[in-house]
Amino acid sequence: MSTLRWLGAVAGALGLVAVFLLFRRARVRRLDFVFGFLFSLALLAVSVDPDTVDMLRDMLALERTQFSRLIAILIVSSALLWVLLLYTRVRWAEHRDQFDRLVRRLGVAEFGRAYPQVTALPPVLVVLPAHDEADNVGAVLAAMPKRVCDRDVAALVVDDGSRDATAAAARGAGALAVTTLKRGGGAALRLGFDIAQAHGAEIVVTMDADGQHLPEELEEVVRPVAEGKLDVVIGSRILGRREKDSRLRLTGIHVFNAIIQSLAGVRVSDCSSGYRALRVSTLERLLLRQDQFHTAELIIEAARRGLRIGEAPITVRRRLSGASKKGRNWLYGAAFARTVLKTWWR
Repeated sequence: MSTLRWLGAVAGALGLVAVFLLFRRARVRRLDFVFGFLFSLALLAVSVDPDTVDMLRDMLALERTQFSRLIAILIVSSALLWVLLLYTRVRWAEHRDQFDRLVRRLGVAEFGRAYPQVTALPPVLVVLPAHDEADNVGAVLAAMPKRVCDRDVAALVVDDGSRDATAAAARGAGALAVTTLKRGGGAALRLGFDIAQAHGAEIVVTMDADGQHLPEELEEVVRPVAEGKLDVVIGSRILGRREKDSRLRLTGIHVFNAIIQSLAGVRVSDCSSGYRALRVSTLERLLLRQDQFHTAELIIEAARRGLRIGEAPITVRRRLSGASKKGRNWLYGAAFARTVLKTWWR
């Protein structure tokens, strides 16, 4: 045999031994073992006896030319690589979900250790995901009302891996605060939702910590949920007011509104708004996975689950200080579009 065939035979034999030992020690799953075993066996067989490829060539109805064996191997290898790619993506999604659940459970446990006296939260919990917002979050919390719609209100700041004193500033302003790994606003909100569910809140409100959303308008956003008319209320700058914004971003909002309406069958005027109120009892029905562009995901998921969705006019201001973390408009738009299509397809 040629040197290349010898190398292939040795690699195939070593692969068979390796996957067998890993499987015997419970280091790989059955499907991983099957993939590894078949690949190693095929490599060994082709290296020892290249004529075994003739069967593949005949099955593919290829002519017996000089490179027909190579073409047959390339075709079959490409097909197997696609299968392996899909399998890997499924496994990656499983691991990502497991990691997400682990981080959230640790966050809920940290909240319990930090606030052992909090056995039950007030009926309305305002969750503010925050990353490096130490200069802004205090002013937002200072304007937070204590009661809305005859219900007590508590504020929870979920510190998304800040490098500044965001959590300390939140506690100094009288809010609850919990720190988690930096993964994005959507991941921080999921932790806040878990805390709301675990401690008996009835309504959860999401609000930016940079000063763009007005706590003074909290009652208008909460009221339709508190009165039992809606399950999800989205604060809309289009129905309300907004300080001067990028014309490109405003156009993007209208475009994505139309896309979401056509895909999910729900009409909203501000699909990118992070000022929302939800009935806590509906959260367990929603499959939320987006770490960054979570606003569209929630709308599509809520529509799919048959929740009652409505809007309330709000005011959106410029952030109090610092730079926006959303990135450039076209990058933000591309990622937002990907989230919309991915959530709808899912």
